[in-house]
Amino acid sequence: MHIFKSALVGAAFLTACSAAPASEAGTGGSPAIPVQRGEGQPFELLGSQVFDVPDPASGIVYQAYVSLPPSYAAEPDRRYPVVYVTDADYGFPVVRAIGRRMNGAGPRVEEFILVGLSYGKGEDPMASRRRDYTPTARGASDAPAGALHGQSLRYRDYLRDAVFPLIESRFRTMPERRVYIGHSYGGLLGAQILMTQPEMFSGYVLGSPSFWFDKKHLLREAPALLGKVDAINADVYMYVGEFEAQRVGDKRYQQEVDMVADNRAFTAMLRERGFAGLRFQSDVLADEDHLSVAPRGFTKGLLHTLAAVPRWD
Repeated sequence: MHIFKSALVGAAFLTACSAAPASEAGTGGSPAIPVQRGEGQPFELLGSQVFDVPDPASGIVYQAYVSLPPSYAAEPDRRYPVVYVTDADYGFPVVRAIGRRMNGAGPRVEEFILVGLSYGKGEDPMASRRRDYTPTARGASDAPAGALHGQSLRYRDYLRDAVFPLIESRFRTMPERRVYIGHSYGGLLGAQILMTQPEMFSGYVLGSPSFWFDKKHLLREAPALLGKVDAINADVYMYVGEFEAQRVGDKRYQQEVDMVADNRAFTAMLRERGFAGLRFQSDVLADEDHLSVAPRGFTKGLLHTLAAVPRWD
């Protein structure tokens, strides 16, 4: 059941995000404003950077897309929280735009370093995310024959052991303030990290997690996993669209699964545990479906995990 596929295909052209070439200095010695190259050259996300980050355990090469906040160069002693977003072809440009747009009339979201987590370099996006974001080898019923699933724990460890050290050695980060954003399979991966190594992130934005995967495997395992967790000290925001509920015969809604009900079940499990350090919010966003809901959910998630506070320094 690949209900996120069309959004990914529509954003595939953004896989080549890279830093734009430096332009000539402006008149009077002032710094030049970066501009697109023109003449039919590919559009670039100006100011972004791309790093190859191989996974030593699997040999798979991934890329990390990095965007620094507007104040980064002007405040050389300042450190920043880092937001990691999965499905970077889609998530990286969207979260980057939201983070800047939200502060257009004054600070509402803390400035952050943004890291987009790419698919395997040169791989089919759906094949990569099936493999890396899912918890068991028993895949979705409509997956192609031979499709590989179930390497989410390996991918979790890759983030911890390869991506975090690279980003935190190159940039002025706050390692104690990492935020995870994922939608669909990415939300499923985030929920698994939350229940297995919650200390990896101080904030989680879990968008429409695919708890339906493998007959609700992760949802069935959740009570046992949460029972092994001593503490969750994190801001967690979970969202799902109104039309992700199941209403057979009404094409606005899901026809095979009820993701709203699954989110409510997971919400109840988290709240039942009563983790003192957990600041949790779960929303059903009206008039949204699985493909439309992410930008709105990302916005609310950033406001929950990185709400701006006055700076007096």
